[in-house]
Amino acid sequence: MRLSRTLLLAPALLALAACSSDDRPDTEAEVAADTAMTEPADPDRAPVAQAYGTQAGTDAEQSAVARATLEPTEGNDVAGELSFNAEGGLVRVSGEVRGLSADSVHGFHVHENGDCSAPDATSAGGHFNPGDDPHGRAGRGEHHAGDSDNIRANADGVATVDATLHGATLGDGGAADIAGKAVIVHADADDYSTQPTGDAGARLACGVIRL
Repeated sequence: MRLSRTLLLAPALLALAACSSDDRPDTEAEVAADTAMTEPADPDRAPVAQAYGTQAGTDAEQSAVARATLEPTEGNDVAGELSFNAEGGLVRVSGEVRGLSADSVHGFHVHENGDCSAPDATSAGGHFNPGDDPHGRAGRGEHHAGDSDNIRANADGVATVDATLHGATLGDGGAADIAGKAVIVHADADDYSTQPTGDAGARLACGVIRL
């Protein structure tokens, strides 16, 4: 009689065990995995990753990018497009300047005001110099944050720009930030010594650096 009763109870016990197993609460790992798949991305973090080209929340170095379109000053035909990239504590400038004399050399600087409205671009002010340093050659002793090496045109009057700004920053809002400043191409070569401009002459083209 006891054996018969046990056999009758066995299916009920198995069904109860199955229900208990299916209804048990998820483990912490399973809950975390479900949350990660269903929880929307933090809207305040995603734009940062897109703007700087890095994953938000990592220790990867953030980099900023800006551009400037050079427009000719009155009586000139010099124009061009430039890109500015923050790289390893420096700012690299690349691009092209057209309309120069064949095989000519020209001063090339960042100036303190982002204003190219004057016909001769004097509205851009002097060289960008937040540290109040003497003019010189970028990366070689004292110099302005806006100082850069000369650019050289080829036989077609086109200069390929590949320069580095030492002491300038980009997009950090600090005193040395060149965002919103102007970049100028001069008529003559910079001698890297004459104060305060390197005797680089008139301004042929001007553009505002925009993030």
